[in-house]
Amino acid sequence: MSAVATLGQACWAAAAVKSKPTTAISQTHIRNPKPKSLSLPLSANSSCNHFFSFPPKTTVKSSSSVRTSVAAVDSDQLSSSDSADKEKPSRYYFVVANAKFMLDEEEHFQEQLCERLRHYGEKNKEQDFWLVIEPKFLDKFPNITKRLGRPAVALVSTNGPWITFMKLRLDRVLAESFEAASLEEALASNPTKIEFEKPQKWVAPYSKYESGWWGPFLPPGSKEEAKA
Repeated sequence: MSAVATLGQACWAAAAVKSKPTTAISQTHIRNPKPKSLSLPLSANSSCNHFFSFPPKTTVKSSSSVRTSVAAVDSDQLSSSDSADKEKPSRYYFVVANAKFMLDEEEHFQEQLCERLRHYGEKNKEQDFWLVIEPKFLDKFPNITKRLGRPAVALVSTNGPWITFMKLRLDRVLAESFEAASLEEALASNPTKIEFEKPQKWVAPYSKYESGWWGPFLPPGSKEEAKA
């Protein structure tokens, strides 16, 4: 009987040992379920990743084409903007009075212009002011011309604030502004010869400015027309 009992116990123990791993595995699967996709071989996972990824060349071409089209639009906009700026007229500002006052009587005027021209030379700045004798643009201002002694002289500049300063500095001048398509149009003048009589007696402690001092401030091509 003891042998039979011992054999029975051994079989029962063996059965118990076999049943434990099965129970542990089943509990593990229940506690930590994993997607079946993770159990796929490496080659299978690689093919799926490749299927859902975009080829590098396609991405580069798409980005490049987008940048190219954007650059083309920007270039077109800049070109149209540049052409619009070129076609847009410029505004010119001026003060005007009769030639006798501007060129012969108001000596502070000559000092102002010479000092400004010297300053521009030191700063290597392009001249943006000119004297125009009998300017053609005065035809646009009948309210001004009827108050002017002739011949008339205008100080013209693209610098509005400076012209306002000169208006206050000279006092007995008229000021306005106008638009012109080009500098040549803005500074166009009617040929006029101006002459001033020399004073019989000069009492100032300094010499009078020589006639023709305004030459450097005349527009190019008009110097021959302003002989005194």
